[in-house]
Amino acid sequence: MITAAGKLRVAKAIVSNPAMIKAKPSVNWFFCQYLRKFTVIDVGGHLVIHSHLPPLNSVAYKRFISEHLLAKSAGPSHAQIGITNACPQHCEYCYNKGRAGDLMDSETILGVVRDLKRMGIFWIGLTGGEPLLNKDLVNIVETIGDDCASKLFTTGCGLTKELAADLKQAGLTYVTVSLDHWEAEKHDTVRKYKGAFRTALRAIETFLGSGGIHVSVSAVLSKEMLKLDAVEEFLRFLKGLEIHEAWLSETKPSVQAYWNKNLLVTEQERQSLIALQDRYNEQGGMTVNYLSHFEDAKHFGCTAGHKMVYVDAFGEVSPCVFIPMSFGNVRARSIREIVGDMREHFPSESECFINRNYEIVQKHFEGTSPIEKEASLKIMEEVEFGPLARFFALQYKQ
Repeated sequence: MITAAGKLRVAKAIVSNPAMIKAKPSVNWFFCQYLRKFTVIDVGGHLVIHSHLPPLNSVAYKRFISEHLLAKSAGPSHAQIGITNACPQHCEYCYNKGRAGDLMDSETILGVVRDLKRMGIFWIGLTGGEPLLNKDLVNIVETIGDDCASKLFTTGCGLTKELAADLKQAGLTYVTVSLDHWEAEKHDTVRKYKGAFRTALRAIETFLGSGGIHVSVSAVLSKEMLKLDAVEEFLRFLKGLEIHEAWLSETKPSVQAYWNKNLLVTEQERQSLIALQDRYNEQGGMTVNYLSHFEDAKHFGCTAGHKMVYVDAFGEVSPCVFIPMSFGNVRARSIREIVGDMREHFPSESECFINRNYEIVQKHFEGTSPIEKEASLKIMEEVEFGPLARFFALQYKQ
């Protein structure tokens, strides 16, 4: 049953985007059910559900409705771009571990941004390495523009008050600072960087002080934290930082060190985190946004290679940041062609692709990341996709 507060959230979404009512009744009901799980917050005039969707009153969200919800665009909706591979921190679980090559220059990166937007992208995440180390970061954010939500993933290394102010002026929508534990020593150990915890807290304070930017923490939950049932304690700590959102995920089997069933999140743990998210969001205040809730079979599922695209710092195009497979390089072919080919192999489904298929990826891995296109295509011959998640089943059902 939708509560009064839940009805208000849905009403705000509809008032901000009246064209949404043109969608199929079943799709609108789906969004009513989904949106009521989150509190709409106002950040600098932006009405935000969570940072994986554009603000409800933004041009980017209107594009989502007109191009994807109503016109049913065949193009992707979300993309992440690695704008550097340099990073002073050395996380064991880093999805870019082992990637190498010739870095994209700024002209190439800006070209990728423009091409992705022309393909229908309305949300772009800037990642790395540490994206703050790219001297053209502000220009890249400006190029993304106000018709596409921009999200910066950062450790905080290299941030200054001046840069934070410039990013706000450039139109940055969201920033998420990496923080994996509430104890400084444990966070620094995971990151293999002395002072990582202090740097992250300083970055959070700086971005909050800049005003107008939605600030979240990106927390990669370790298996140890899940086993100790310590996530709730971590959330209490994060709430005390007065951030807008806790963006939670768990370690993924993207690199050799995590190709181990014992390190995978169990279904019981996943459901427990979804329930924890829902309990927190009923209280209001800090939003809890668990990635596996967004990707749950009841919601949007895994959109890797279908609605999600990743271009690493060397121009290799992958289905998402967690899948170490390449389907081509933007220097050799247009990203439109590469993504078009890749989408033929990724119909979307209701389970995380890499969690389900990492053993097939492991079998074809020859020591170089990402796996080259020829081997990637062989992997796809062995992959079997499950049913569509609820949104896509409703959206494309005749």
